[in-house]
Amino acid sequence: MRKMRIDFAPAGWRRALYRAHPAALAGCALGLALCVGAAAYGYQMAQQQRARAEQLGELERQQRRQAQQLQQQQQKQQRQGQQGGAALAAKVQIPEAQAKAINAAVLQLNLPWRDMQEAVGEATPATIALLALEPDPNKQVLKISAEAKNPDDMIAYIEQLKQQEFFVSAALVRHEINDLDPNRPVRFQVEAQWGAR
Repeated sequence: MRKMRIDFAPAGWRRALYRAHPAALAGCALGLALCVGAAAYGYQMAQQQRARAEQLGELERQQRRQAQQLQQQQQKQQRQGQQGGAALAAKVQIPEAQAKAINAAVLQLNLPWRDMQEAVGEATPATIALLALEPDPNKQVLKISAEAKNPDDMIAYIEQLKQQEFFVSAALVRHEINDLDPNRPVRFQVEAQWGAR
């Protein structure tokens, strides 16, 4: 015979709870636990956000205070600078060696490199091999070390340098023939002075 359920109890929450499947009860308990966990996590995040907002507000207040202090210091220094600016400027002296080093660096930085390179490039034929360019900004002289196949090419190159608008003059300083090389090239050095003509 089949099992019969006879239940005359009135319908209510106790009856529903008693008749509920254990998996459904476990699901409800899990859902309730998740809701409680989410609420706790949300509360914790809200607390952290509030704490960060307070820290940010405190940092902004500190920055404003520091900016005001800095502004007051600058105003104070400006007032003092207006009163004693001339005396302060007179007190600053640069040692002579340091002044010379600074002037040498400024001269080196202010070399007319582009014009110099264009002038040398225009004057240099394919028969000349440039070995070195050594500018001397104090004398406004460019020392050019080069190599030519023969003395005629060397002389023609010096004449080309003299024709360049950038250079005031060009003169041969020294030359030598390399006897160890079978082609016997002429290695020479030219000093070309630049400046206004």
